[in-house]
Amino acid sequence: MENRTQKYLRARRSEALREEITTLVEGELEDPRIGLVTVNEVVMATDGKVARVFIEVAGDDKEVEESMEGLNDARGFIRHAVTANLGLRHAPELLFILDHRDEHGNRVEELLKRIEKRKRRN
Repeated sequence: MENRTQKYLRARRSEALREEITTLVEGELEDPRIGLVTVNEVVMATDGKVARVFIEVAGDDKEVEESMEGLNDARGFIRHAVTANLGLRHAPELLFILDHRDEHGNRVEELLKRIEKRKRRN
């Protein structure tokens, strides 16, 4: 069982990773495949060896695919830069995951509006 201090430290490390990865993606990566990418959240595993990076990419499906490919190809560079910039002994393995929360949120809102319209009719 994880205690509060460990959860707090993991949350702080996750936020620091998110900020650093955002800075790297927006400024230092010069891969033309990587489009407009937003880092929404970084979730660390309890052991700290893996970090899931939830990203959102603006554009169509082709641009999303190219951006994901570019980020996965730059994973080693990003991991090395994060280690150096944050002063970590061991950088976590980075897994870039496309974040679909906005799409799911819009779908939920649409369904709630439909339910509300049906209630008004009855």
